[in-house]
Amino acid sequence: MRAHLSLLALLLLAMPATSHAADCKPVVAVPPDQLITPGKLQLSINPTLPPQQYVDSNGDLQGLNVELGNEVARRLCLEMVHVRMDFPPMIPALQAGRFDGINTGFFWTEARAKLFYLVPYALQAISVVVPAKSGLKLTSLDDLGGKTVVIEVNTYQERWLKGQSDEMVARGKPAIVIHGFTTATEAMAALRAGQGDAAALLDYMAAEMTKRGVVETDLFRLGGSATAMAFRSKALAEAVGVVLTSMRTDGFYDKLFDKFGLTPLPADQPFAIRGPGPS
Repeated sequence: MRAHLSLLALLLLAMPATSHAADCKPVVAVPPDQLITPGKLQLSINPTLPPQQYVDSNGDLQGLNVELGNEVARRLCLEMVHVRMDFPPMIPALQAGRFDGINTGFFWTEARAKLFYLVPYALQAISVVVPAKSGLKLTSLDDLGGKTVVIEVNTYQERWLKGQSDEMVARGKPAIVIHGFTTATEAMAALRAGQGDAAALLDYMAAEMTKRGVVETDLFRLGGSATAMAFRSKALAEAVGVVLTSMRTDGFYDKLFDKFGLTPLPADQPFAIRGPGPS
């Protein structure tokens, strides 16, 4: 009898640990073949943009996008896996099938909507900040003519700022000198080191840096665009749209955006794929 009990104990120890996930009922089912790894939702994230996404003093991911991704995975009954990486390689990595999607405040554009299935979930705009107590005061974009503005490369704010500079030149104004860095964190470090006169940041990051006393925000809510999650699978993107709708219905979505002070998608805009997707 003791031998049988010992064998049973060994078999139990060898079995994989179970969890309540086995009893989980998803808001909508995602076919396993639509995921890179069945049972897991793997999304890339660039954790350098507080309070939307960042790493705390313990090395843990925090922020709105992190909590939003975790809740999406929970409602799909999937294990959440955030893949940390810089923004520039995300697009080719998603095209190569390294993960299921991008969850990093991805600005919606017509070009990107032809590469992936984009599901808008928030709104973002741009603020222009200057170092605290620098003495530089900006009253309009024209004041940036001839000035050096630091930005994160390959971003909406870079494209928008270049367009504004071209328009200024067409009016006979000096061009804006744009100095790009791999991450917004590096751009801010460069600004503090005197490598730029100003920085073009997403509104929420400008608000956070201003609250910390690092910068002063002179120009607020310029431009503006929807931000989206990007997916390689249409079925997964559609499922995420259904889940986001459920979050809006039960109040989780609005509470999350209130918590972090970010701008939610207007209530009259549905959570759904926007654009044609890959051809």
